[in-house]
Amino acid sequence: MLRFANGPAFAAGIVLLLLTALPTRAALFDDEEARRRIDALRTRVEQLERSLAQRLDTLEATVKSQALVDLLRDVEQIKADIAQIRGQYEVLSYELEQAQKRQRDLYLDLDSRLRKLESAAGPSAPAAGAAAPGVTIGEGGTATAAPGTAPPPPPVTAGAQPGRAGTSGPDVATEQRAYDAALDQFKSGNYGVAITSFQTFVRTYPRSALAPSALYWAGNAQYALRDFRAAIATQRQLLATYPDSQKVPDALLNIASCQIEMGDTGGARRTLEEIIAKHPTSEAAAKARQRLTVR
Repeated sequence: MLRFANGPAFAAGIVLLLLTALPTRAALFDDEEARRRIDALRTRVEQLERSLAQRLDTLEATVKSQALVDLLRDVEQIKADIAQIRGQYEVLSYELEQAQKRQRDLYLDLDSRLRKLESAAGPSAPAAGAAAPGVTIGEGGTATAAPGTAPPPPPVTAGAQPGRAGTSGPDVATEQRAYDAALDQFKSGNYGVAITSFQTFVRTYPRSALAPSALYWAGNAQYALRDFRAAIATQRQLLATYPDSQKVPDALLNIASCQIEMGDTGGARRTLEEIIAKHPTSEAAAKARQRLTVR
């Protein structure tokens, strides 16, 4: 059996040595854990610093782009304003179109009434079989002048128009239908067809009481198509061919409107002054005064 020297004393020394080594090893283990925790904490701090730096960079970029944000906001506001103005423009355009339509209808109604008045004021033809004053109807239907009176006019051949000997006069109903057909085209807004129809009417019935009106409405149709030079030429044709027509003041007013559209303000002013000077009591003169006041 193995025996140790100084048995009890040696064993006590061994125990004492072990007790002394345990705290030292524990201390070593504690230092390593602390270092690991410190390293982990340092890593966490570095991560937080990087995150904070990134957030600061993002915030700085946002602040720098604030001017762009304001610009975009201004652009959106401008778009909204433009949309509002466009809506107002459409409303005004519609109201102007309706006002022009009412004005055309008023002119058409006035023109129709004037034609009825002109027809009613014209000389009435004698009834069939009735003799003119101072004329006696003899046997066989022969007209004989009474003493002291002028001889009766020669009988008018059927189909001949008084004042145009040897020519066949137009049928009044056909003439009226042709004029009304052209006028209907104008009312419907078929201005090109209306112009051709009115011009054809004037060439076919140049001595018609409706010819000045036909030229006037042809010029208005050309104005509606913004062919201002043609409209002026047509209205001047009315002035030259029918200088005594009641349409003359309105034709001059239409010429002034064309001149304004073409930028000829001086010519428009002279035309408006001409209306006032030559036709002071006309409705066109009242409108001419109003236009001169506005301008």
